[in-house]
Amino acid sequence: MKNILRFQGVTYIYHTARGELVAAKGLSFAVNEGEFVAIIGPSGCGKTTLLSLAAGLLKPSEGTIESSGTFGYMLQKDELFPWRTIEKNIFLPLEIMHRNNAVQRERAIDLAKKYGLGDFLKSYPSQLSGGMRQRAALIRTLATDPDILLLDEPFSALDYQTRLNVCEDVAGIIRSEKKTALLITHDISEAISLADRVLVLTARPARVAHSHTMDFGDVPPLKRREQPGFSGWFERLWGELNA
Repeated sequence: MKNILRFQGVTYIYHTARGELVAAKGLSFAVNEGEFVAIIGPSGCGKTTLLSLAAGLLKPSEGTIESSGTFGYMLQKDELFPWRTIEKNIFLPLEIMHRNNAVQRERAIDLAKKYGLGDFLKSYPSQLSGGMRQRAALIRTLATDPDILLLDEPFSALDYQTRLNVCEDVAGIIRSEKKTALLITHDISEAISLADRVLVLTARPARVAHSHTMDFGDVPPLKRREQPGFSGWFERLWGELNA
């Protein structure tokens, strides 16, 4: 398969008033086109820094990052503007990128209708449930047709039941649109249920300690949790995180 994103020997150093903080050192991994990769690691190991490096918001202190695609970034909270309708929120990245033309708007509206937001386009975020707002945030991210989705714990602000349902929705949309995704999460079960492959990072400075291909095939997230091998993967990843 073709690599769409590759980190090769990446080191990143924060310079602070107290001195240097090495967030990542010799970090190497690749993401293939169409692949859904989840990254887990100890708290404070630099997972979000990794996404910022991937998106080009930060430049590596050493090493190289190669990408052959465009990025869309989905944050921990939906960050919808409360004074804008769902439709206007979805159009926001088109406005920012000066692509707010009839063709692009129609494509964004078609996505919203395709994934259950057609009846809510004139509504305001406060009128939608948390799960529906997060779905709107994903459609907003998809509006510019990015090749790679960077997902920074996008379900962490939701209650448990909503989180399970939204994971199912988001995974279905990403796979249906044939997008590549890189997910940061603290939730081991979430990583197993969503990803084609799970990368386990070490404590800071981060590097990849383990890479595991999930063996569930096209089984959707909620059904994966019912599979006999699910608990085995959880125990293995838990052990690696706490080694």
